[in-house]
Amino acid sequence: MASEIVLPQWGMEMQDGTIVKWLKKEGDTVEEGEPIVEIETAKLQTELESTVSGILARIVAQEGEIVPIRGLLAVIAAPGEEVPMPAPVTSSATAASATPATKSTEIPPSPPAQRGEADHVQVVPAARRLAQQHGIDLSTVQGSGSRGRILIEDVENATQAPAATSTASANGIRVQIVPAARRLAGEKGIDLGQVQGSGPGGRILLQDVEQEISGVGSLSTAGKQEIIELTGIRGTIATRMLQSLQTMAQLTITTEANVSEAMTLRQGLSRHQTDGNISPLHLVIKATARALKEYPRLNALQLDDKVRTMAQINIGVAVALDEGLITPVIKDADTKTLSQLAREGRELAAKTRGGTAKPEDVTGGTFTITNLGAYEIDAFTPIINPPQVGILGLGRVVEKPVIVDGQVAKGAMMYLSLTFDHRIVDGAPAAEFLQKVKGYLEDPWWMVI
Repeated sequence: MASEIVLPQWGMEMQDGTIVKWLKKEGDTVEEGEPIVEIETAKLQTELESTVSGILARIVAQEGEIVPIRGLLAVIAAPGEEVPMPAPVTSSATAASATPATKSTEIPPSPPAQRGEADHVQVVPAARRLAQQHGIDLSTVQGSGSRGRILIEDVENATQAPAATSTASANGIRVQIVPAARRLAGEKGIDLGQVQGSGPGGRILLQDVEQEISGVGSLSTAGKQEIIELTGIRGTIATRMLQSLQTMAQLTITTEANVSEAMTLRQGLSRHQTDGNISPLHLVIKATARALKEYPRLNALQLDDKVRTMAQINIGVAVALDEGLITPVIKDADTKTLSQLAREGRELAAKTRGGTAKPEDVTGGTFTITNLGAYEIDAFTPIINPPQVGILGLGRVVEKPVIVDGQVAKGAMMYLSLTFDHRIVDGAPAAEFLQKVKGYLEDPWWMVI
């Protein structure tokens, strides 16, 4: 019996997803658990696995379409099973009305997969992005993953390999050119000797040729123009942040915490850690999780005209990527030790940056923490990640003179900035919450009891 593959809802805040690329074509054999399509959501680009085995009988949602949650993506059937043509997907990117067809078609046996073509090789999203950045032809990359899937380390190895061809630049020096850049230059009649390469050792990448075609390339990298499309994850972030500011009564309050004792605790614990140091961020996560138990109104989701306080305390930690901020989530943060928080936080950040994060890694957050301390920022105004109702920003730790018991002493100080939705949380309880977080950081020894 034919089975429908629909877009799952990865997280309460997810509304739709964009079809990036089909990894299988109609008529291909599909195994249960095998990735069949790349989906981009507000959180990440990931692969959707088939829930059944069979033949990919129908692809309903085409590449580039925006599909609502639970929208029909494809139909998988048994070999030879007749499957009626389903109605096309209705989405914000599809203006035509859905008109189901009545004709049925017999599904032929699946042809053998052509593994020599890049379009039929399974590629993890991060590896595909890296290949595009470096102009790597994926058909030339040998995948080391299951069933030959190309992983990010396979592409990284390919970027280290010498380019197949080279050309003389304007000053007579031989420079390397990635194959995709050479092909595009040949198609467009671009003189590669006049193109400035931006890759390692001056290697000419695909994007260098594209800039030359658009008229913004030059012999000098200074003054180069760049057009950034607000599409994909970048476009989703732009939409959600504007929506956040337009639909919430956001207010930010700031306090300064003396984290001298917390830094002493951190140094002592880090000396005994075998899997990485504990950072100020991990201490803040621990303190915030405890404070959220006492102020559940901030550990909540705003859904239409209702607010749902959440039993779990799942803290999202913003991670910066080239295409924007992604927020992996530490589940049940209030139940974990400092070492567990540090370990899980590092693992989630590595998976997010490496493009291997799963939907469950970046969904389900009830409160967010964002950290700009590494950029020497003291205080800032974070924007709430809807449908959450609060976000905590932390700045750098700075040593400065402080008054302790009437005496001038050296203290390690850090600013904490809380943005909250004033429709849901009043200023006084929000200030009390921030005061709690500050108190838990200034007297941190409870964290190791």
